[in-house]
Amino acid sequence: MANQPKALKKFGTFGGVFTPTLLTILGVIMYLRLGWVVGNAGLLGAWLIIIMSFLITLCTALSMSAITTNIRIGAGGAYAIVSQALGLEVGGSLGIPRYVSQGLAVTMYIFGFREGWLGIFPDHNAFLVDVIVFGVLFTIAYISANLAIKTQFIIMGIIILSLVSIVVAAYEGSMTLPVSDALSWGSFKGSMENGFSGSSFWMVFAVFFPAATGIMAGANMSGELKDPKKSIPNGTLWAIAVSFVIYMLLAFWISRSATEQELVSDYYIMVEKAYFGPLIIAGILGATFSSALASIVGSSRILFAMGEHNVLPYSKLLAGQSKTGQPRNAMLVTGILIFLTLLLRNLNAVAPLVTLFFLITYAMINIVVIIEQNLGLISYRPIFKIKRWVPWLGLISSIFAMFIINPTVSLISIMIVLTVYWYLSRQNLETPFEDVRSGLFVSFAEWAAKHTWGMKKMQQRAWKANLMVPVRDVNGLKGTFEFLRNIAKPKGSIKLLGIEPFTEHSSLALKLDDISASFRQKGVFSSSTVIHTNEFANGINYGSQALQGAFFRPNILFLNLQDHDDYENELRPVMNESIRLEIGILLFSLHKTGLLGQRNVINVWVSDRRGNWELGWDIGNLDLSILIAYKLKMNWTAQIRLITVLENKEDEAEATEFLDKLINLARLPNTLTEIHIGKFSDVVTVAPSADLNIFGMEPNLKFEFIKEMTTKTSSSCLFVKDSGHESILA
Repeated sequence: MANQPKALKKFGTFGGVFTPTLLTILGVIMYLRLGWVVGNAGLLGAWLIIIMSFLITLCTALSMSAITTNIRIGAGGAYAIVSQALGLEVGGSLGIPRYVSQGLAVTMYIFGFREGWLGIFPDHNAFLVDVIVFGVLFTIAYISANLAIKTQFIIMGIIILSLVSIVVAAYEGSMTLPVSDALSWGSFKGSMENGFSGSSFWMVFAVFFPAATGIMAGANMSGELKDPKKSIPNGTLWAIAVSFVIYMLLAFWISRSATEQELVSDYYIMVEKAYFGPLIIAGILGATFSSALASIVGSSRILFAMGEHNVLPYSKLLAGQSKTGQPRNAMLVTGILIFLTLLLRNLNAVAPLVTLFFLITYAMINIVVIIEQNLGLISYRPIFKIKRWVPWLGLISSIFAMFIINPTVSLISIMIVLTVYWYLSRQNLETPFEDVRSGLFVSFAEWAAKHTWGMKKMQQRAWKANLMVPVRDVNGLKGTFEFLRNIAKPKGSIKLLGIEPFTEHSSLALKLDDISASFRQKGVFSSSTVIHTNEFANGINYGSQALQGAFFRPNILFLNLQDHDDYENELRPVMNESIRLEIGILLFSLHKTGLLGQRNVINVWVSDRRGNWELGWDIGNLDLSILIAYKLKMNWTAQIRLITVLENKEDEAEATEFLDKLINLARLPNTLTEIHIGKFSDVVTVAPSADLNIFGMEPNLKFEFIKEMTTKTSSSCLFVKDSGHESILA
């Protein structure tokens, strides 16, 4: 018992979510830029900026609360939320850039800490300060998240003392300016960096907004919370509420404690106006340190979660844990990344990426909720319910904020996410949990079905080869596998219909499932089912009749003529019923030695029209034959040859014109034509050879005729009957 690993320490709402979220929001911007925001925008403008910023993050926090109370969220915070909803590819496309950006954020917080430290000790070496701070941060985070949380409690105490210093200053009379002067709209003078040449409301908004983007700090700890469904909503929303009140009151205090000129020209105005300035300096150091600590702990959890799901190379290594359950390997990799970014010494160029990846994450969380709400699935029943407009407002405002802050970097950020998604979508990731994508696709299919059901049934332009293939002999199916695939590819489908008597231990269903999977792997959608009946013909007809009520129903019945088939009693009744139901028919007769040859040439036999050579929309039982020939031509890289046999030589000129027009209107490039005079049975024998001969199916197609054509052409033959819903001219 003594050697068993200790259980992973789990955190509650206050320590696991509220504290890291609050400390990340109450960051360096509150101490060093809030005064500048008030100086430029005035108190009314500053309040409006604070309200807008917190409204954007509040909508996302509400969406996050709804989704976390509907799923069993694992480690990784927002990455886990998006992955469980939209799949690992989408989750990873956000998780990877988000992880890197959080690593960059740690470096920026370290730089912020260093600036505050050098304000007190200007003679200290800047790089040495960075390395020591990094070493302390990494040590705390590496030992355990528990130590990091305890450290944050100390920092919270320091920040509370700094706020008390401000309250005491206000009590002692620092607020000397009248309320009427404070309650004004700003003149937007600008900053020292631009020589006070002016700014704008949106420029000031862009400077302040990152202060409100710390709402994921608690959610990142999702894998180490006692009750994520309770802690994430409660902790995050309370942190937003408390920090919002603090920001609003601080803006009011500083607007009455300093003049406009002081506010815009002195970033350390809070230090000077507080009752005890060193406490504000300590607050700045504490805020940057706590934000860095929350980011290093949170980012390592994101990396660990992606390792668990095999999203990244060396995932097993990244998912390694210590005996106490800490993601030590992910922490080491994160530490190396942060140390390397420390060597850059200047992150101004990539700093906007951090905020913008946060905003992309917010947008995706809102999209997840919008999808869930609109799918209408019974599985979406969150304990924390929100109005339908909340995620829409969160999505629109997040995108709006992105392009206000930096349009160029926003586009770069989106391109990075799309590039990562493109890469991950080709990695064949195995999702260990069910996501809503299947429900999303089904919802789209239902929407399309409902909107097209009432339209014209003759949708000839949208025609695809959707085959129903009756099977009782799997070996026969395997022999026609490639042929069927080439007819259906790329957008068609194949429905395998197994027919067999009922038995306790049938293997047909499993075999058909395997073959369907092979079709799907080779780019053709396929599904299978089995009908238990003693009558082969009845089984096929029951299947055809039942599928008439389906929206995605087969439009072609494929019959593979084999030696054991009873043509008159089994196949003919099936063909008659298919004609009645207006389903196209392909009857395939495989030549025993010729098979499908080299797949270079396809002969399509055009029947003698006997004086009726006008080319209208109805070209007789010829549309499906040419459509199938064209599909095979494309997939075989073959050539089509149209052949017609005339009894009267007088029809030759009209027949030639008919074939030329047909090739032109049907858009059949490089198609050969041949016209023969004489008896059909004689011409077939001397006709140019082909790998497949396609014939129109007569109403009473004789078995003898099928065998005769297969023998005389020395090739495999396909006998075709249109359904009446195809058109090669469409």
